[in-house]
Amino acid sequence: MRESTVTAVLGPTNTGKTHYAIERMLAYRSGVIGLPLRLLAREVYDRIVKLRGPSVVALVTGEERIVPQRVQYWVCTVEAMPTDIGADFLAVDEIQLCADPERGHVFTDRLMHARGRHETLLLGAETMRDAIAALVPEAQFMRRERFSDLTYAGSKKISRMPPRSAIVGFSVENVYAIAELLRRQKGGAAVVMGALSPRTRNAQVALYQSGEVDYLVATDAIGMGLNLDITHVALSGLRKFDGRRMRDLQPHELGQIAGRAGRYKAHGSFGVTGEAPPLDEGVAEAIETHRFAPIRKLQWRNTDLDFGSLQRLIAALEMPAEGDLLIRTREADDLMALKALAGEPETAVRTSSPRAVRLLWDVCRIPDFRGISHAQHASLLGRIFGFLHELGRVPDDWMARQVKRIDRLDGDIDTLSKRLAYIRTWTFVAQRSGWLDDESHWRGETRAVEDRLSDALHGALTQRFVDRRTSVLLRRLKQKESLVAEVNDKGEVTVADQFVGRLEGFRFSHDTSQTPEEAKMLHQAAMTALRPEFHLRADRFYNAPDTEIDFTEQGGLMWGEHAVGKLVKGADALKPTVKAFVEEDAGHDVMEKVTRRLQHFIDRKIATLFEPLLAMSRDETLAGLPRGFAFQMLEGFGVRPRDGIAAEVKALDQEARGHLRRHGVRFGQYTVFMPLLLKPAPTRLRLVLWSLWNDLDHFPEAPPPGLVTVPVPEGTLQEHAAMSGYRIAGARAIRIDMLERLADQLRGQDSRAGFEATADMLSITGMTLEQFSDLLQGLGYHAEKGERVKVKAAPPPAPAPEVVEATDTAEAAEAGAEIAPPPAGEEAPETLEAVAPPAPVAVEAPAEPAPDVIPEAEGADAGPDAEPAAEPVEGAAADTASEPAEPEIEVFYTFTWAPRRQGGGRPREGREGREGRHGGKPQGKGKGGKRHENKGGRDGRDGKGGKPQGAKTYHARPPKKEKAIDPDNPFAAALMGLTEKK
Repeated sequence: MRESTVTAVLGPTNTGKTHYAIERMLAYRSGVIGLPLRLLAREVYDRIVKLRGPSVVALVTGEERIVPQRVQYWVCTVEAMPTDIGADFLAVDEIQLCADPERGHVFTDRLMHARGRHETLLLGAETMRDAIAALVPEAQFMRRERFSDLTYAGSKKISRMPPRSAIVGFSVENVYAIAELLRRQKGGAAVVMGALSPRTRNAQVALYQSGEVDYLVATDAIGMGLNLDITHVALSGLRKFDGRRMRDLQPHELGQIAGRAGRYKAHGSFGVTGEAPPLDEGVAEAIETHRFAPIRKLQWRNTDLDFGSLQRLIAALEMPAEGDLLIRTREADDLMALKALAGEPETAVRTSSPRAVRLLWDVCRIPDFRGISHAQHASLLGRIFGFLHELGRVPDDWMARQVKRIDRLDGDIDTLSKRLAYIRTWTFVAQRSGWLDDESHWRGETRAVEDRLSDALHGALTQRFVDRRTSVLLRRLKQKESLVAEVNDKGEVTVADQFVGRLEGFRFSHDTSQTPEEAKMLHQAAMTALRPEFHLRADRFYNAPDTEIDFTEQGGLMWGEHAVGKLVKGADALKPTVKAFVEEDAGHDVMEKVTRRLQHFIDRKIATLFEPLLAMSRDETLAGLPRGFAFQMLEGFGVRPRDGIAAEVKALDQEARGHLRRHGVRFGQYTVFMPLLLKPAPTRLRLVLWSLWNDLDHFPEAPPPGLVTVPVPEGTLQEHAAMSGYRIAGARAIRIDMLERLADQLRGQDSRAGFEATADMLSITGMTLEQFSDLLQGLGYHAEKGERVKVKAAPPPAPAPEVVEATDTAEAAEAGAEIAPPPAGEEAPETLEAVAPPAPVAVEAPAEPAPDVIPEAEGADAGPDAEPAAEPVEGAAADTASEPAEPEIEVFYTFTWAPRRQGGGRPREGREGREGRHGGKPQGKGKGGKRHENKGGRDGRDGKGGKPQGAKTYHARPPKKEKAIDPDNPFAAALMGLTEKK
């Protein structure tokens, strides 16, 4: 029989101690290895299963028990490891935990009493050498050196943390806060805590090990032998709560954590971050050289228990330690629960036998996974003890209710973590032999619930703390891989199969769900991949036809549905420049190409839509006054209200006007304009260019095409309306070409005696009679409302109207009697016979239909008081046939010329066309009560072709001085003769 040996394998982290123990154990037919964490036990179990297969490897922890029939090797937590099976090999890892205030007494017991038949290994830090030598004199020592160097890197901000770093927090809140910050700045982090189930922990570690995230946030649990590819460890604090109080971490504890940096022969570094102060030089040097003060006190609790009674059991547990090296551990949770239950009378009755006392102690050793108050935990243990004492088992229905309450996957990370902690209690209960009727069922059931909660918690942790998109892109960038952006027909941009935002024209819009920090990183990754796409798109845009490009009413430039630029005020009103909307990172070539294409578009658009205006400005045959007038038309974008340029119009002779008419200029009574520029497309562009030239913040928009009149918002300027092709008159604005058609009809009316609206007038405007009244009042007329009996006589067939082509007021006057005169100038506005009257236009649904125009009754002189003839009513009773019918009353308006001194209405400049008129209305007495009479008709003709002789007109001002007759004028003699006749 081989002699049993005890060997203490001591050294810093990354020395391969655990790996050495596994190799030694597999050299024997049987073995047991105790590990400090359930997580680490699962990792070692998986490694041995790969080497020997699952049929010979057992895993035993407080919440998990996998024991095959032909078990040879036992992988356990230190608390759960069997010590009486006579295994050939036994090992205890992290033996320095003998000094841990909470669990140290368990490790001390294994140090003193757990042995393998042939070999025992005690694995841990060099600080345990003296203690092991004192308690285990037969022990041999083996020192293992670290495979790689460990250096102190000082303090670093989390934002500057190098890849493959682990940041250690000492509370759940601290871990979550760090992980959230890393998600925003670095794309995410994996989270590892001792409270996680092995399934959740392994899933989180897989995120880190696979490189999907470059950062790990953990509690100090990583110091307990978890082997990960970590190059840097950063401590976010130097104090921790040990279950009772906050205390400073000892140098050897800091060294245990920092030593996780560096894997095998890869060097590592450690430092501090966040609010942690820099390490003392001595502490940093001790960690680098792995030299720490030896452990001088080991936690101990008596394991030779007396179950004769509760009082004797408690006394055995509180027995003091012997010697200077061992100290009695502080009161643990199991002892606190025992004392709490011992004080209950019901428990005292039930624990009358040693068997019952032992059962109660077994129940009290259920860990407080839930972390609730001691009283609540003791209450739950008392309930379980009651079932076991009275029934001999925990009832299935009660167990099912407890598990069902926990088996829910909704909620946030904290909720899922609590449920996972709660299910560990029932997993622990299910692992106890003899506590349940169907142990295998409940072991499987609680394990399934734990797995579901673990998966849900992993998903919640990943969703909250990992931005897969950012982490993937940054990793690809770090590896200098070529990134290719894909843009679908909706403009969605994906890089490496990750959605990063949208490409709108030549601007990248990142995903709005990201924080500014995340957006910055996404932008960096996206721009690297999008540069080729920008060049391809710029080429397509440069070769695109003008039909794919358009401008908006606010001066924007669109390519399809995407804004690609805007118009900017240039040196000339008709020569704006463009500003392209191009991502700065797209490059100068892309910006220049897009800008050049947009400038070509707007230049061609202006040249096409304003071709008549531009042609007139380039006509070299125009000189003098006509050229100056053409320049004014250019400044007005082809539309000028006549009252603003009355003097210039008056100064033009007929030949000059003829030149301008050949370019499409129309001299209207209210507006001088170019009819071709009143079409919707030029009007839309004119408003944009005019607004741009006048530096408006908000550009007015043109009314919908086809409307003759539109309502006018309060405060609208006449200039705004003119650029839209309208003139404000009252509460509405009327299209300027239709206004001139209306003015032609108004000139044929007797504006002194008064006239009524005709059906043609209402048809031109598409208005009701009331609206028409408001329109004429806005033009300077007075409207008098009246009522009368409606005459229902059939109108005689109207003869075809004689077309009167008049180019001046004299010819227009031949067609009727006294008319309202045109504004100042030498001739009447042109008749717009080329403009067809519009189809009936629904400007606004009138409140009631416009009244019919009353036709003249044949051979009757019916006035307002005339009584209409009664018409027989078909089917009326005989006794009512003789009664007169109720007369129908109609409303009518009488309009007379009443110009206002300010505001709308006709211009009041001097004479134009017909002399003796001022502003179109015959005037009364002038100064001194004298009447000034002009007998000369029009253009010096003695009434011929003008007004009938004998008609008189009057001025309200003294007559203007006649201009001196040029003696060189060929008509001078005739003019002198006419003057002498006067």
